[in-house]
Amino acid sequence: MRIPRAMTLLRTSVMALTWLVFARKTLSAPLDPTLERIWRDWKSTHVKKYLEGEDAFRRAVWEENLQMIEQHNREASVGKHTYWLGMNQFGDLTNEEFNQRLNGFRPHLAGQDGSNVTWLQESATMTVPKQVDWRTKGYVTPVKDQGNCGSCWAFSATGALEGLHFKRTGKLVSLSEQNLIDCSDKQRNYGCEGGNASRAFGYVLANGGINSERSYPYKGKKGECRYNPAQVAAKCTSIENVPKGNERALEQAVAKFGPVSVALDSRSKQFQFYKSGIFYSPWGGDVLNHAMLVVGYITSRKGGKSKDYWILKNSWSQNWGEKGYMRLAKGSNQCGVANGACYPTL
Repeated sequence: MRIPRAMTLLRTSVMALTWLVFARKTLSAPLDPTLERIWRDWKSTHVKKYLEGEDAFRRAVWEENLQMIEQHNREASVGKHTYWLGMNQFGDLTNEEFNQRLNGFRPHLAGQDGSNVTWLQESATMTVPKQVDWRTKGYVTPVKDQGNCGSCWAFSATGALEGLHFKRTGKLVSLSEQNLIDCSDKQRNYGCEGGNASRAFGYVLANGGINSERSYPYKGKKGECRYNPAQVAAKCTSIENVPKGNERALEQAVAKFGPVSVALDSRSKQFQFYKSGIFYSPWGGDVLNHAMLVVGYITSRKGGKSKDYWILKNSWSQNWGEKGYMRLAKGSNQCGVANGACYPTL
């Protein structure tokens, strides 16, 4: 099942309108000549090339984003924020463009019927460690890059499956996001147009497995399904959902089972340019539009105060955040981190 053509055309029209509105607003303002060398270096670093006439527009977007980043960091330096921002590969994108291209989680696809889908029951007596980091135990593959494809849901799903496979076999195998992008149409995932980790697990369950990244490499665009049943790299037999909004249950799931797929509200410019520190959302987590992977949590004590945070793995390369990771404040359901969590089991 593919996304309706009308919806794709609507998205294209919205992107074009955003471009025109921003262009009219920014191109009337002069560009800062003192930033010329920095702009050239940034383009070279991220291999940015533009169509004729587009460079000035992208430069204006980049300058506006840079000003926002610098203002935030000035405020952080005097204690107004607990995290810092940094210019990255998304610097030439408006926030609207960023959300259209990168954030492909579809919350309406969450939840599946069937005897293989259960809900985690929070334990009132379970004692969990104060610190968990599955990276140090070998459960987590290196940070990947989804590119300009809205396939975050697939990367979140493979991350949880990789952890499950390692837990059962002791072998860390990078699994194929492209396999999920190309082949899970029946589960109502839409490739680069978005999907849901829970539905991705449903595909692996129904399909009898998933191929490895090595045998089915990432292309960053949807193609024909090329799944090879003779090269199954990992399996799952059931799906467990975490009760909505219950961070205590999410903590227990991460501590007991391993990395967990989560959905977040990542619409803000602050999320787009997050660089380091403990992130707090500038607004509530009402709209889940991006999938990531919880690989642990930590209680950190600084100045006698306890600060809890989740450790999240992203799929925007090591150029984003703390080498591809984010520390997200824990205890107040920041970005809706516990509103769409699930994981596969065997």
